[in-house]
Amino acid sequence: MSPSLSRRFSPQAWGQFLLVLLLWWPSYPVWAAPTATPVIETIKGSRDPNFQQWVKQLSQAQVIYLGETHNRPTDHQAQMEIIQALLPKKRGIALGLEMFQRPFQGVLDRYLAGQLTEVQLQEESEYAQRWGFPWSFYAPVLRLAKEHQLPLLALNTPTEITRQVARNGLESLTATDFTYIPPLEEIDLTNQAYRERLGEIFQAHHQGQSNSQDFEKFFQAQVLWDETMATVIANYVKQHPQKTLVVLVGQGHLLYGDGIPQRVQRRLSAMPQFQQVTVLLNADPGLAWQLGGGQPVADVLWYSP
Repeated sequence: MSPSLSRRFSPQAWGQFLLVLLLWWPSYPVWAAPTATPVIETIKGSRDPNFQQWVKQLSQAQVIYLGETHNRPTDHQAQMEIIQALLPKKRGIALGLEMFQRPFQGVLDRYLAGQLTEVQLQEESEYAQRWGFPWSFYAPVLRLAKEHQLPLLALNTPTEITRQVARNGLESLTATDFTYIPPLEEIDLTNQAYRERLGEIFQAHHQGQSNSQDFEKFFQAQVLWDETMATVIANYVKQHPQKTLVVLVGQGHLLYGDGIPQRVQRRLSAMPQFQQVTVLLNADPGLAWQLGGGQPVADVLWYSP
């Protein structure tokens, strides 16, 4: 990490905003009354009789999103089970990781190459300061990746940049800020359903004590977060169209496709055979019957036993 980034980073100043973004994921609005038949496929863990067939179908996708609630251990166990099941069925698996920020891609590469221990990986990626959820949640997947030499992709926007946008908006960014984020013209703020859903969350957190300018900057920061991860994902698919990228990411970036998936699709619109699958782990069962503007919340709902 460059000294300039380190100087600009303040965990205390950033903490409250980060807490809002990370902990709203499990809150889902009710979009429609239940119908007689679920609109989303459900899998009841690795003991589900359809599990192996489902994994076989899953392996055909270029991108698989495994949407977690960051502080729920069962979600991380489910991610491990799914990845392990995919390994014998698909050559060329890579892992995309929200919990590592883009400037630290080289640190992940050195870990895979055996040049860094786990402790060094944590230290050199500034994991505790920049993510902070228990290392034990992600260590098994990282060890599996090292054992099988699965490429690891650092997906996330640098904290310094997200904080800058949350405080002062996208227009405050300078040319040097775009080293790890997509160009301004690729940051699409036009999704009204996403804006409204985030607006409800923002107002609930601030109890009505905020203004439209504050929300606009909040929304810009969230979309930048999504667009940055979508850029890394899409670039990998373009370079490795025969491989499968499994993305470990918070559920809030996936709901109804509004966060990352639609932004990846936009970047890969010229790839007619592109397929991506969104899996929400241990989400509210009521979501199996809910639609947002006619759109299911995900492709698959997974429930650990």
